Amino acid sequence: KPTALVILGLLASVPMYGAGFGIFEQGSKAMGMAGAFTAQADDPSALFHNAGGVAFFGEREWMIGTTYISSTQAKFQGENPFPGDTARAEQKKLSEFPSHFYVVQPLGGSAWKFGFGLNTPFGLTTEWKDPDTFPGRGLSTKAALRTFDLNPTLAWQASPNFGIGFGARVMFSDVELDRRAFASNPFTLAPADVAKVHLKSDMDQGYGWNIGFLHKVNNSFSWGLSYRSKVKIDYKGTATLTQNPTGFAQFDAAVQAGLPFGQKLPLKTSIEFPDLASLGIAMALNPAMKLEVDINRTGWSSFDTLSINFTSSDPKKRLTDSVVRENWKDVYNYRLGFDWMLSQSESLRLGFVYDKTP
Repeated sequence: KPTALVILGLLASVPMYGAGFGIFEQGSKAMGMAGAFTAQADDPSALFHNAGGVAFFGEREWMIGTTYISSTQAKFQGENPFPGDTARAEQKKLSEFPSHFYVVQPLGGSAWKFGFGLNTPFGLTTEWKDPDTFPGRGLSTKAALRTFDLNPTLAWQASPNFGIGFGARVMFSDVELDRRAFASNPFTLAPADVAKVHLKSDMDQGYGWNIGFLHKVNNSFSWGLSYRSKVKIDYKGTATLTQNPTGFAQFDAAVQAGLPFGQKLPLKTSIEFPDLASLGIAMALNPAMKLEVDINRTGWSSFDTLSINFTSSDPKKRLTDSVVRENWKDVYNYRLGFDWMLSQSESLRLGFVYDKTP
């Protein structure tokens, strides 16, 4: 039955790279040290890396920036028996600009500080060239995820060398997914590409929190601990089906009769974005050189399934609900950063990160 086939695998593909779909690139100084910044957190990007660092600001500071994220095109090569070892495909080149804004403000002459962050902690897009011939078009031809995280934060300098920060998170997000639907053509006894499926969600929101600690033991040693909670977003949106003629009139008529083409089919789904824990240790090698080592744990196991449920009471605007098992795993990554202050206005920074795929 074509109706049952159209929705199968609709959400089987979301943007995915070596580090999942997380964006850790927040602040140029931290990026120069490959994100090894939990035990320093001495610029406004502390609102992302470790809220405990906000406690040590003595005056208002702010930061605004964007990051250009690109990658080479991923390639696909088929195998026998299907789609065959001659099948080829190539992804479009990734080109994204996740941005951030951070501001920190001391509250009078007290030990309390306030900060506000706006960033993009998750996202990115995968899209395949030549979607009409891409062998995997039954799973996905395009998958796009956007997030915007608002993060008001309070921090308290409990002592001259120990700070605590905690904040709330309001994450806004939407998703867009395209794929093709197949049905068995009785005239050729082969699968036929019968419909284009487009899913677009509203901009929905979820809530979470974060906390961080920074201990500057002395001028040569500091350590930090940071945690950002999971955020679950329940999306509402619509799916739209567009018929793809096969050239067999009787078969096309049967498909058209069995599927609700040209209508907006209301649906809902959800994504539970992972939590992130970071532990960092920073050591001064001399007055001008600093080395930091960080360990991060990302709880990707929260991304275990993706379900899609049609919500209309009208049976003519419903398709078969489905659940896609993702079964991602929690992973650790390891970061090493080096900062060499050449002068009061110049620094050289180097970093290395080893990030396991979930």
